[in-house]
Amino acid sequence: MRFSKFLIFKIFFILLSSQFFFNVPKAHSAEEIKIIYSIFSRTIKLNSLKDFAIEGKSTSKLKRILRATNSPDKEIRAVLNKDFEVPITIADKLVYSEIGNVFLKRLSSIIHPSRAYDERTGMLALRASVIQGIYFGNGKINLIKFFEAYPTKTVILDVSALSKVMNKVESISELLTFFTNSPLEKIKKN
Repeated sequence: MRFSKFLIFKIFFILLSSQFFFNVPKAHSAEEIKIIYSIFSRTIKLNSLKDFAIEGKSTSKLKRILRATNSPDKEIRAVLNKDFEVPITIADKLVYSEIGNVFLKRLSSIIHPSRAYDERTGMLALRASVIQGIYFGNGKINLIKFFEAYPTKTVILDVSALSKVMNKVESISELLTFFTNSPLEKIKKN
């Protein structure tokens, strides 16, 4: 009898202490985007970017960053709000396909978690945010939904790496068109 009470107490203590030592907080979505350009960096709160995308309101910090793009606010809002309708089953096939892996590998050098220095972790985070973003958007995704679904608190956006990619394509719309239309048509047929 005494042994069983001691055993129950021991098991209870182990379960209780494991909650304190092994309970890792779960990240639900990104809260901020850290934009890095060479040695400079700026952080934008995702909520302020979302307010700008939806209502056109921006904080002074966000205004300074947006001015650096030399693009009209209307154009930036259009890019942030542009919905891509993709069935989740097709998106799943795409992000696990060969072309999806190539795209995610390249994109992981531009957008990645703050403390991840390997491309695999970046690819996993991108896959998760695409699938979750489409799920949260009921079959549609845009940049805001993508960032809201990103599995870490801080998302790094490396402008230097983005510039290298942009030099290879004429415009961001060309890039988006290629990666949203071409692979999807091939996957829909399979």
